[in-house]
Amino acid sequence: MEWFIYALLSAFFAALVSIFGKIGLKDVDPIAATAIRAVIMAIFMIGVYFTLEKDLKGLMSKGVLFIVLSAVLGVLSWIFYFMALKKGNVSQEVAVDRSSVIIAIILSVLILGEKLTLKTGLAVILVFIGLLLLTI
Repeated sequence: MEWFIYALLSAFFAALVSIFGKIGLKDVDPIAATAIRAVIMAIFMIGVYFTLEKDLKGLMSKGVLFIVLSAVLGVLSWIFYFMALKKGNVSQEVAVDRSSVIIAIILSVLILGEKLTLKTGLAVILVFIGLLLLTI
């Protein structure tokens, strides 16, 4: 159940990113906004890491390559996220952005070999229908 609390907190803070990002983009270019966000996040995260994690062995594993790839993909996501947010309505942009849930589930089956249950398949369909309702 601990994962669920973390996921809810993640969703809450992600929602605030959209609101504060939209406000900030009134006077800031999306690429500049992405750069500013990345720098602040990096500084903040380094502080959190050295405050909570005393063992640096985790930085030397093979998994770091995938974390680096994840970071590059995250930056691309942020760039396009802020470009869309500047041009569109938060409610529509966030709905499309959160379609990443559908894509992640499909990729988890194809790449990670996770099982697609009937319940998960129905949830994907319902999320897709909700996405259509919000954007059309």
